[in-house]
Amino acid sequence: MQNESGSTGGFEAGEALKRAFREHPAGIGVITAQTPEGPVGLTVSSVASVAVDPPAIAFSVTRATGSAGGVLHADTFLVHLVDSRHASIAQSFAVTGAERFTPEQGWTTLPTGEPYLPNVRAALRCRALHTLEVGSSVIVVAGVLDAHFAESADPMVYLDRQFRGLGDPL
Repeated sequence: MQNESGSTGGFEAGEALKRAFREHPAGIGVITAQTPEGPVGLTVSSVASVAVDPPAIAFSVTRATGSAGGVLHADTFLVHLVDSRHASIAQSFAVTGAERFTPEQGWTTLPTGEPYLPNVRAALRCRALHTLEVGSSVIVVAGVLDAHFAESADPMVYLDRQFRGLGDPL
């Protein structure tokens, strides 16, 4: 992460990367799966469209244990593309040990078994096609099997360590 003079501005490269992306807004996804131990889920800010034919997306997780490990080992999972109505759910699924899959959050289960949040604007049912380990992270390329849609609301992004509606002041 060097500038034109070859400097990272006094930051170690990993810290420079974090600082650079802190001010780069990203859409939010909540990924859920059913495991033998029960439902698992996590918040990601790395969901991206990869291809239309075949339909595929990509995302990354920071380790292959806990909820991320459950998603990585599940046959199928849901990628919920959340909006400003779901900031508290995104926050819950971003914090280890926080309350998840509560009745108040509105979760249900699809006939195919995945935990599903019915009022999210889009939920993509996926199956992993490829994974790539990069350090302690895993990049997942997933094929989209089908999708579920509800009403759209104000978009939400992750910016400077906060979930923000696009109309929120900085």
